[in-house]
Amino acid sequence: MRERFLDARIPTPCYVVDEAALIKNLKILDSVQRQTGCRILLALKGFAMFSLFSVIREYLCGISASSVDEARLGHEEFGKEVHFCAPAFPDADFNEILSCCNHLVFNSFSFWNRYKSKIMGAQKLVRCGIRVNPEHSEVSVPIYDPCGPCSRLGVTRVNFEPQNLEGISGLHFHTLCELNADALARTLPAFEDKFGAFLKNMEWVNFGGGHHITRSDYDVNLLCELITGFKNRYPIEVYLEPGEAVALNTGVLIASVLDVFHNNMDIAILDTSASAHMPDVLEMPYRPVIEGAGMPGEYPFTYRLAGLTCLAGDVIGDFSFPAPLSVGDRLVFQDMAHYTMVKNNTFNGVRLPSIGILTAGGEFRLVRKFGYSDYRNRLS
Repeated sequence: MRERFLDARIPTPCYVVDEAALIKNLKILDSVQRQTGCRILLALKGFAMFSLFSVIREYLCGISASSVDEARLGHEEFGKEVHFCAPAFPDADFNEILSCCNHLVFNSFSFWNRYKSKIMGAQKLVRCGIRVNPEHSEVSVPIYDPCGPCSRLGVTRVNFEPQNLEGISGLHFHTLCELNADALARTLPAFEDKFGAFLKNMEWVNFGGGHHITRSDYDVNLLCELITGFKNRYPIEVYLEPGEAVALNTGVLIASVLDVFHNNMDIAILDTSASAHMPDVLEMPYRPVIEGAGMPGEYPFTYRLAGLTCLAGDVIGDFSFPAPLSVGDRLVFQDMAHYTMVKNNTFNGVRLPSIGILTAGGEFRLVRKFGYSDYRNRLS
């Protein structure tokens, strides 16, 4: 696999998405739709590479957005259903959000009350929902747990307002992050126990994101059983909105070695950055996989791989290699399509990685190369 990324025509750093791998994931997701009748959305917060929307919309029914710009991107570039769910949004954004969206999910009844008259008076039909919090935690990392103590996400049962459901056609919950179907199996009883009584008057329910459906060990059969069983109990539409599952294991980040030196251990400076180009490495934190590399000491030559910003902690991690690293060597970071392009930044004025596609036919196509104007234009 690595040989495909040694082509000098591929600039570094560069995110490269494998179109064939993306289609493989999409076919898995589509099989779930076909078996269960559910509808699956692309969550743009995880993957928003619109140059591939023409491929994705062949399989998925729309996108989910959490900001006015995500909603506009989905409306203009995807062209199918646009769902919106956010903790809140500025009043100045509402008209544009309304013009872009088919579904609006409100995080509180107070926010719903603020906008419901305008929605009901709109010339277009917009299906509205309330995000609920089943107070059931499945996520072990607190920063990613939407149902943790004092969460700002969703209405708890004690704060739910059954008398205020006129105009509400659906409920939305989200409890997962990179989890298997067994987590959903535990979540559904908690959701139904607290909010099942209100589903008889609903048209749809959204199971949220965090379903790692395209992971090799994911129990797709169990997921289908859960969705089918739920739809048998409540004959309404079911939506899922994974972002990561769409792009999981579809892309890489290719980087080059800029310098190698020694300070108690061998250190290699790369033309990429943990803090600027793969922020989840520091935020999650997690250790990325590099093709052909191993844990420290696993191979004869161990290096600390570091970024090129001035942040002292801009360190990707310690890795070992079968041969010494030299200036100009290319490293291939695996699974770098999701939560990278959507979260990267230009700290220190470091340029964003280029974006390319490895087509289904095996050809590399450069989609975007960033420069000075991209840094300058986000400042004043």
